[in-house]
Amino acid sequence: MRVNRILLSTALVVVALVIQVSVLARLQLPGAVPDLMLLTVLGLAFVYGHLAGAFIGFGAGLLADLAPPADHALGRYALVLCVIGYLAGLARPQDGKLRSATGPMAVVVAAAIGSTLLYAGVGALVGDTAARHVGLGGLLFTAAVYDLLLAPFTVPFIMALARKTDHDPLAESQSGGDVASGWLASGTGLRIGSQRGGLRVKTARTRANRAGRIKGVKRL
Repeated sequence: MRVNRILLSTALVVVALVIQVSVLARLQLPGAVPDLMLLTVLGLAFVYGHLAGAFIGFGAGLLADLAPPADHALGRYALVLCVIGYLAGLARPQDGKLRSATGPMAVVVAAAIGSTLLYAGVGALVGDTAARHVGLGGLLFTAAVYDLLLAPFTVPFIMALARKTDHDPLAESQSGGDVASGWLASGTGLRIGSQRGGLRVKTARTRANRAGRIKGVKRL
């Protein structure tokens, strides 16, 4: 991975962990806790790809395993986010453009459910049966709903930052607002900037044609 990718990923993961532990974990919502760490890994994997997504997921999960008040086996969440980051990187858009919100939202729901199931499965292997007492069905439903509600406010912003710091040519031709608009609403892939440019060209051509006609009339 490039140095700028490592620095940005580390900063975003640390910020997400602080918000996760100090804010989201204290909301006392029913069922699961909104997983900002998961959404951060997803946003970076959508831009950097599956290999970087796996490394970022493993590092983020390991940091979460070490951060208090972690009460589970070391490496458990690192394994979960490593797998999720790898799979999310495989599902990233080929051209980097998000023309519709359907695909990314489906990935978020699948990642929320998959991470919960994988976390509970690894816990069952090491003797942690807490998910049975809480109710696995309720955890799956609330995890999907919370992450789906939080995703539009986090993932587009993370993707825009990743592209800009990575000096992606796509980031130079589109802004973070274009990424967010592609996430939040299904569209045609056309950008407002390109539409304005087309209108300007058409206006210039119309003026030139009018000037040519006026000159022709004067000569006659």
